Amino acid sequence: MQHKTGRLFLIPVPIGETPPEQVIPAGTLSAIRHLKVIIAENAKTARAFLKQFTMDSTLQEIEVLQMDKHGAVYDFNYYFEKLRAGSDTGLMSEAGMPAVADPGAEFVKQAHLEGIQVVPLTGPSSILLALAASGLNGQGFAFHGYLPKDQQERISTIKTLERNASKWNQTQIFIETPYRNQALLNDLINSCSGSTRLCVACNITATDEIIRTMPVHEWRNHKIDLHKKTAIFLIL
Repeated sequence: MQHKTGRLFLIPVPIGETPPEQVIPAGTLSAIRHLKVIIAENAKTARAFLKQFTMDSTLQEIEVLQMDKHGAVYDFNYYFEKLRAGSDTGLMSEAGMPAVADPGAEFVKQAHLEGIQVVPLTGPSSILLALAASGLNGQGFAFHGYLPKDQQERISTIKTLERNASKWNQTQIFIETPYRNQALLNDLINSCSGSTRLCVACNITATDEIIRTMPVHEWRNHKIDLHKKTAIFLIL
């Protein structure tokens, strides 16, 4: 089938250091192999990911366009030049699914504005994997991204989320940067009711994966090291 413009493929990336073929379906890997243009958060890690399996082109032939993390406005003429000319292009996050809690959402938005077909590929998503494994309500849930950096604001937000969870029987899901995970866990343990169920999902899909759901009063007596590890938190 001939495409007037290229398609924007959303490329899932392993969340940990697990080999791609263990967590990404063969059909997804096959779809990635033909791509010659990649938009990525980090060019170095994108090339390291592509190096793990055989691409149709050499790594030298694949153009990796790195996102400007500090730019408030993206130059879509630069990023979409090959797409508009008919070349299929991949969009890659650092880990998990692009455009979910990820700056890639701006590129997907622009693709829709230009009528470019967006193709999401199947792969690991920490939000859905954690929710499925948590034993919490999978019928009603809300993802809030990162909580405030300031501790008092963070505690206030936690209490609001806990009230929402109780009011609507709705699982509340959120994340934190790896070096602040332990501080967030401490605030959850100290701020939430002892009966509130808390799930901590750490290093999902990696060999040292930990997914544990317990009432907060049990977490107060449970030690876990989350420092500098990827984690996602859920409460109900």
